[in-house]
Amino acid sequence: MPSKYQPQILGWIGDLEKGGNYLTGADRRLLYANDNYCVFIRKTLFDQLFYLSLCFIMLCVSGAVLFFGTKLCHLLLRFKNKEDLFVFIIITICLITCIFALYAIILPCLFQNLFTRKGSPIIFNRKTGKVYVNESYFFNFKVLRNPLTFLHPNKKRIKEYDWAYLQGVVVHNYSRYSLNSTILMVCKPNTYKTIDHIMLDPLRNGIGSYLVWGWVNNFMCANDLISLNDGKYKWEQETQFKKEIIKGQGWPDWMVDAFNATTHDELAKIKQKYNVES
Repeated sequence: MPSKYQPQILGWIGDLEKGGNYLTGADRRLLYANDNYCVFIRKTLFDQLFYLSLCFIMLCVSGAVLFFGTKLCHLLLRFKNKEDLFVFIIITICLITCIFALYAIILPCLFQNLFTRKGSPIIFNRKTGKVYVNESYFFNFKVLRNPLTFLHPNKKRIKEYDWAYLQGVVVHNYSRYSLNSTILMVCKPNTYKTIDHIMLDPLRNGIGSYLVWGWVNNFMCANDLISLNDGKYKWEQETQFKKEIIKGQGWPDWMVDAFNATTHDELAKIKQKYNVES
């Protein structure tokens, strides 16, 4: 059975249901929550350092493969028998594969972990039904990118989304140590057509891959089963949270004010104050 949300995302396992549920554990990724909004980080410092180290190793290996593979291809250009031709073709295929891996996997992973700051928090406002992201462009779930974006590795994507048009799916990473990621599919209103993706909870093992999705849904439904003090910062520590996590990270002033908007009218007034189009 394919995903309801098309085009189907690579590595799709299943679609997730919205609404209240039994997953009440906030996990260590909950930063802050009050009665208006909650904040989750999507990249822990340990994961960031681990994948950054892994990317550097893969980059070095890929560089060596490209260097020696090119040298060997040059030597085999004047092949005189079928064996030399066969070796030449195999090496050429390996070089093309290596270049594609650099473009589609290694460099995006390197830039994502190198330029992600403060865990790349995502904010959910349950009073206005808005979701806010401020993330590295390479944090987005894509395979093919415009090559020119690699010239701007610190490029950011700052957006506001409607929770009503976000749907959850789970994907896996095709490795022997199977890890799942939860992706938010941004759909056209009242359709299943996907127009964008948001990484919600990357590379988790087992039930851990569903905890953030479950808690966020309970929060958006105002489910009393969850505690708003389960995060790193308690309810009354909002000022400290904003100073340490939000300040200096490029969040627009209107968006920071919108975190605590309690109605759509209040949100509209905030946008009008800052001359932001609704």
